[in-house]
Amino acid sequence: MSRVSGRALAGLALAALLVGCGGPGATTGSAPGSSASTSSSSSSSSSSSAPPAAKQVPAVGRSVPVALRIPAVGVDTPVMKLGLAAGGTVQVPPIQAHDRAGWYENSPTPGQTGPSVILGHVTVGAYGDGVFRHLGQLRRGERIEARLENGTTAVFTVTDVRTVAKANFPTKEVYGNVDRPELRLITCGGERTGDGYRDNVIVFAVLTGSGH
Repeated sequence: MSRVSGRALAGLALAALLVGCGGPGATTGSAPGSSASTSSSSSSSSSSSAPPAAKQVPAVGRSVPVALRIPAVGVDTPVMKLGLAAGGTVQVPPIQAHDRAGWYENSPTPGQTGPSVILGHVTVGAYGDGVFRHLGQLRRGERIEARLENGTTAVFTVTDVRTVAKANFPTKEVYGNVDRPELRLITCGGERTGDGYRDNVIVFAVLTGSGH
């Protein structure tokens, strides 16, 4: 199980996330223990409340994600590794025509116990829409597939979709320890302000299957 210390959690909060905004200067502010200020119409439940169709399954072995598929919103993307930038912020995928999602390599791999974090852009500057442009349209119970380097596909079921103000980013809920394999997908959303967006869209999901 991947553990995140209080110090590391605070560091993530202070560093913030540069995600899904398609331009410079757009960050998501957050603070340890803060809660979501708004919820999407799809759900306002906690990420720990799985829908009735979800069943808890054993964790899978560690293997780096190489692709992500979300049929309900037309996502079928390669996945790259993301680390920390020089300033301590989480890296984001490059702004380019062939946009990709990125897995934060200091989080568990999809299917391991803990919250695996994948980031993506909603827009990519002059190139137009980003890979996570329709992420906020996901609903509880919908399917997410993460294909791993070892050939396994980890299957997740959406438990919650939230739109939150960047100033109230729920750092502990996104990065904090959990006792089962979970997934977090993050992009920008809400009203556009200058080069960025006011909010973040966060999808919470739980592992419900795996196979080759």
